[in-house]
Amino acid sequence: MTIDDSFEALVEQVDAQTLDRQGAPTAHPEWNRLVRTIWRLRQPDGCPWDKVQTHESITKNMVEEAYEAVETIAQGDMAHLREELGDVLEQVLLHSQIAADDGDFDIDDVCRELNEKLVRRHPHVFGDAAAVGAVDSEGQVLDIWDDVKKAEREAQATDDRQPGLLDSVPVSLPALMQCQKISKRAAKAGFEWDTVEDVWDQVAEERTEFEAEERGSAAAAEEFGDILFALVNVARHEGIDAEEALATSNRKFRRRWAAMELLASQEGVTLDSLSTARLNELWCQVKAAE
Repeated sequence: MTIDDSFEALVEQVDAQTLDRQGAPTAHPEWNRLVRTIWRLRQPDGCPWDKVQTHESITKNMVEEAYEAVETIAQGDMAHLREELGDVLEQVLLHSQIAADDGDFDIDDVCRELNEKLVRRHPHVFGDAAAVGAVDSEGQVLDIWDDVKKAEREAQATDDRQPGLLDSVPVSLPALMQCQKISKRAAKAGFEWDTVEDVWDQVAEERTEFEAEERGSAAAAEEFGDILFALVNVARHEGIDAEEALATSNRKFRRRWAAMELLASQEGVTLDSLSTARLNELWCQVKAAE
């Protein structure tokens, strides 16, 4: 996205004002050293693996490293979080260097565009004096963020096609996260249930439709997806992050299963050798101990 001279002047002004603040970050020698290392790995006499990578060949690495970083946050493991954030940063730098080698953009372009976007999407911090300080809640901030993003989409529109409301929601997102984002946008546009009870009624209706389909059929799978979609909207109405709620339940199940495995090993058996009744007994025992 191109910026006009007035906005570029604002970005410069914001940075100058920030630099005047005590403790503002300035030099980052380790950053420059890391950028040079990534560049060196891609040189003709660099690493045979790094030299041949493309955006497509390392796409999954970006996703995997991000999830590993999230896992360390969930575990409260700050030492490993530092390491995993470095791995995420490596992916950003490597993609940027690949783009630079292809003549598309470089890491400075990435940083510049991100900084401009942050300034543009925080008018309540970097805008005129009347706006600064007028926003004091997270909800207001998210509304501002959405409004600015909408304006950005409209600015990017062409005569051939206006951007759709859901176009900027990546289809590669995990299904629950994608569902949360698209349902929130649809609701903000007025496509919404009145109450959470209405959403629960929708869940019941989707279940009825699911049960009417042949078991194991594609139609049944589609209807089951509709149940999940409705449940995500229940979570949204209740102020619950469905992705994090499910992640928490996953962690709880893994923790309890590990405890069951320990109990079984103390009895000299394995879980797969036990009856369903005995497994349920162990589950209840572990659950009660928590």
